[in-house]
Amino acid sequence: MAQAAVKSEMYVWEGLDKNGKRVKGEMSGQNDQLIKATLRRQGVNPLKVAKKKRSLFTEGGGKITTKDITVFSRQLATMMSSGVPLVQSFEIVGRGHENKAMQQLVLQIKSDIEAGGSLNEALSKHPQHFSELYVNLVTAGEHAGILEDILHKLATYMEKTEALKGKIKGALFYPIAVIVVAFVITCILMIYVIPQFEDLFKGFGADLPALTRMVIDMSNWFQSYWYILIALVGGTVAGLWQLRKRSMGFAHFIDRMSLKLPVIGDILNKSAIARFARTLSTMFAAGTPLVEAMSSVAGATGNIVYYDAVMRMRDEIATGTQLQVSMRETRLFPNMVVQMIAIGEESGALDAMLAKVADWYEQEVDDAVDALTSLLEPLIMAVLGVLIGGLVIAMYLPIFKMGQVV
Repeated sequence: MAQAAVKSEMYVWEGLDKNGKRVKGEMSGQNDQLIKATLRRQGVNPLKVAKKKRSLFTEGGGKITTKDITVFSRQLATMMSSGVPLVQSFEIVGRGHENKAMQQLVLQIKSDIEAGGSLNEALSKHPQHFSELYVNLVTAGEHAGILEDILHKLATYMEKTEALKGKIKGALFYPIAVIVVAFVITCILMIYVIPQFEDLFKGFGADLPALTRMVIDMSNWFQSYWYILIALVGGTVAGLWQLRKRSMGFAHFIDRMSLKLPVIGDILNKSAIARFARTLSTMFAAGTPLVEAMSSVAGATGNIVYYDAVMRMRDEIATGTQLQVSMRETRLFPNMVVQMIAIGEESGALDAMLAKVADWYEQEVDDAVDALTSLLEPLIMAVLGVLIGGLVIAMYLPIFKMGQVV
């Protein structure tokens, strides 16, 4: 399923800390159960967790996409590298943007900075557009005085992660689209076309072939209960979708099973490893401490199985365990990846080694998606041929039989 790749949402929460004091805040996660589990690990007893109401639209109209944020990051970094002051850079980028919603967002951030706030504080006011990872890296860049470099790294990171997501979505969209079209065509044949043949066959005065009789019976059932079938399919899909969002146990089961699927599971595993390596490389290069980076890295993996593993790794690293040791203990990362990380830790070039791992696995995902597409095309054509061809043959068998009698 395409949704194996988990999408984070922003949640608002209230709870009691270790001293019984009421505390509240915001946190990004896949579902409310995961947020509650994270809060408990932090020593907070959650009382209320609710999804934050947000919209991708602003008063200026239009939708702000990840591509808009990526272009904004690249433009702002270029302006700053050229020596343009930060506020003036926002003015130039904002006024020149074609998307009115993005233009308004940039000018709002500019106003906050002019009022005396820092860039990371201004960005944190818009969590629906700037993730926790984004804000954390900007904070690190401001403190280290390398903000333009960080913005370039963020733009590159988002370009690569979005390209990876697009590849996987494209590979899964094709067979799903074909299945939906085949289902629609079959319904049309069953409801409108086959009844016409049935009326024709009634005057033959002979027994119909078993295949034809079976197809006609199916057509009669479709005509009487088609709405039940559509409601059942739609209800099942919607129910599973909601259950996955609301139940951490079910979401964990789906993600674990998706990783074990033939071909697709291999793509999802490689994708999760690529995201892990790319995100950690970007954050480590920005100077973010390893333990602090792991929380953002866990959410970027796109799979609850890897999320849980990375969070366990974070806890082990906090106690002094090496990254490569904690990775090996999860049994999710191939030996080659663990060895490369070990070399990176020993040589002091962990960010560069993580980037190489990310490049390698992104290419592996590209190759696997291309192979999957090549495999699915003839397979889907064969399935459609059997399905549609079977219906056509079933309808023409009585006609062939009549020709033999004559």
